[in-house]
Amino acid sequence: MEFILYMHLYYKTFIMKPLGILMICIICNNLLSQEVAEQENKTEVQEVTVFIEGAQVTRTKDVDLSRGITILKFTGLSPFIDAKSIQVKADGAVTIMAVNHQQNFLNAVEKSAELTALEKQLKNIKDEILLQNTHISIVSEELAFLQENRDIGGRDQQISVANLREISSFYNTQLTALKLREIELSNKVHELSLQQQDIENQIKTLTSKTDYPSGEILVKIDAEKPLRANISLSYLVANASWFPSYDIRAVNINEPVQVIYKANVRQDTKENWNDVKLRFSSSNPNKSGVAPELQTYYLNYNILPPVYGKNIINTVTGKVMSYAQEPLPGVYIVVQGTTIGTITDMNGNYSITVPNNAEYLSYSFVGYLSRTLPITNSVMNVFMEEEITALEEMVVTGYGVQKSSEVSNVLQGRVTGVSIADDAAVRIRGTGSLEIPAVQVERQTTVDFEIETPYTVLSDNKNYSVDMDVYDLEAIYQYYCVPKIDRDVFLIAKIVDWEKYNLLEGEANVFFEDTYVGKTLLDVRFAADTLDISLGRDKNVSVNREKVRDYTTRQLIGSKKEETRDWLISIKNNKSQKINIVLLDQVPVSTLEEIEVDVQNISGAKRDTGSGEIKWEFTLEPNVQHDFNLRYSVKYPKNRNLIIE
Repeated sequence: MEFILYMHLYYKTFIMKPLGILMICIICNNLLSQEVAEQENKTEVQEVTVFIEGAQVTRTKDVDLSRGITILKFTGLSPFIDAKSIQVKADGAVTIMAVNHQQNFLNAVEKSAELTALEKQLKNIKDEILLQNTHISIVSEELAFLQENRDIGGRDQQISVANLREISSFYNTQLTALKLREIELSNKVHELSLQQQDIENQIKTLTSKTDYPSGEILVKIDAEKPLRANISLSYLVANASWFPSYDIRAVNINEPVQVIYKANVRQDTKENWNDVKLRFSSSNPNKSGVAPELQTYYLNYNILPPVYGKNIINTVTGKVMSYAQEPLPGVYIVVQGTTIGTITDMNGNYSITVPNNAEYLSYSFVGYLSRTLPITNSVMNVFMEEEITALEEMVVTGYGVQKSSEVSNVLQGRVTGVSIADDAAVRIRGTGSLEIPAVQVERQTTVDFEIETPYTVLSDNKNYSVDMDVYDLEAIYQYYCVPKIDRDVFLIAKIVDWEKYNLLEGEANVFFEDTYVGKTLLDVRFAADTLDISLGRDKNVSVNREKVRDYTTRQLIGSKKEETRDWLISIKNNKSQKINIVLLDQVPVSTLEEIEVDVQNISGAKRDTGSGEIKWEFTLEPNVQHDFNLRYSVKYPKNRNLIIE
């Protein structure tokens, strides 16, 4: 028994110990041989899909991979990447194991040549201002010294007239020279300050005050063998947007209407889009997809019904400034829930046309906190607060499909949340970006517009106007006037089959007979089979509405009073061609039995008994005047007061 125990100890001491050391060496050698290589890559933007707010950026890169695991670091990206939106796709016998998004605070975003030149010029001006202010300080000290030493002779000493004259001449000469020098230097400082302000305003249009870190995406990838793979990155980025606008041109009322469909795009993503395939999408990824719900309508005394909307004015103007009272150029302003937008000018001023049911305006500017404000007035001056954010590293996943036979050895038990069964499809991180077709696509809820030629949009926050399409639309022209409200006559172009042109709501510049006549609003959200486009006022058609006093009476009939109103409406066509026109007026509608409305003369118009609308629709020849009468009487109890127009 003792012999057996001795042999066991001998075996563990002199045989197993060397084997253990050998095993440890083999494991360490394997670990060292499996050290993950890191490969840094610079990429170019290939495709961009701009949404109403935000943009999807696609970059591609061919990379050489060794067998095994490699970490691909894609650098120089935008700091405003939405990490949850990152998708990575690779071709060939490779497996994407993980995708990591991070910020590099050591390598700030590279500035454009224009911005760098402006900042250098600004520094030179500031240095020159400092130098001139130093000269002014020296002159001020010389003036103080001269004034403190005026009593050269002393108070108890007699000074001759000759010495006094000489001292006075010297003092005046020196004082004059110093004062003139001080004025000259002050004027120079003023001129330099104006130049500094101009350059600072120009810099504001190109970038914000904040220096942002560059974005980076790290992709952990496993290759079965050495190969050259094509890697595609796509991600959603903030501080980019577009809104539609139109130029509407009509030569005369016998020609089609030409509609130039334009996209107004701007971006300050800190990465330039040079010669990219550019698309515009009517989608807004930042907008909630939750459907609205009705509130319970409780009916009781002193309880108001639910309020879902309100009518407001049609134009809002104002100025956007920082809390330091500095104007902010390039602020993106949009009517919430629409594609109607505008951008502030160099002085921070803006003007936007809003539809009747608009409630809120949203203000956004890179480096500042976005604001959404209710539309309460026709003038809205807005202050924006500078944003202070901490950009943190985030880890994200995307999804794609590969066969388990390709990746089971790599992923089994090693990637969180992935389980593999035999002959099953495996969801792999980051390999499933959606391909966007290279043509205009009308989706179930959105429309995409593709620009056929490569386009460049720099990261300078400037507004770039891109012509997307030009339509020649057959139109029915009709003049329209409501003289009770406005005696001007408006020309309306009625467009049929407008739905096939994928128009979005937006502001439109109107040109009629080669003359700019103003702005209108192309609002397709509530259009029916026919889209009405207002082409502005036409002063060559005159309308007048006046009360005929001979028929405007008040009399007592038994227990009631009767009041009669008579209006004469005159319209004259001063144009050289005949026109179709619609005139609208109204008669009151009684809501009580004791109030009787008797319509006596409407000159052949159509009357809507429910709303009281009176409508004349007719053709008017050139240089012809037509008169219409609108007469009605109202009877009501004589002991009551009733306000009648």
